Amino acid sequence: MKNNKSMWMWIGVVVVVVLIGWWAMNRNTSTSVVDDSANVTPTEDTTDGSVNVATPAASISYAQALVKYKDARIQLDGSCQASPNAVTFKNGASLMLDNRASVARTVKLGSSFSIKAYGFKIVKLSSSTLPATWLLDCGTSQNVATVLIQK
Repeated sequence: MKNNKSMWMWIGVVVVVVLIGWWAMNRNTSTSVVDDSANVTPTEDTTDGSVNVATPAASISYAQALVKYKDARIQLDGSCQASPNAVTFKNGASLMLDNRASVARTVKLGSSFSIKAYGFKIVKLSSSTLPATWLLDCGTSQNVATVLIQK
């Protein structure tokens, strides 16, 4: 009986040692998320669709845009989902479209344009018929946000 207890005790010790060894080997191999946004152009994407397309010198940095458009920004995540997904603005207002994905996105809001990876674009919301409801498409995802434009 005593030998049986000793055997189980040694098996328990071996199992604990193996588990500790496995944990020690695997604790340094965890995956981490790398934010590549610091490695991309920190200013506005002033290609077609931007309010600053004709005057790229007027573009602003990402940090400046976050402050200036804190209440007028739609963020697009890695799966092209928008946050917030419903907004209302006055006709003629400017809106920041913020692409937080590691790939460029084709976006449609009134017209179609591209936003660089981890880039942003400032667009002007202008409609001759008010109120107007514009639906935001991102990549192959349609109607990810609704933008209501009022007088």
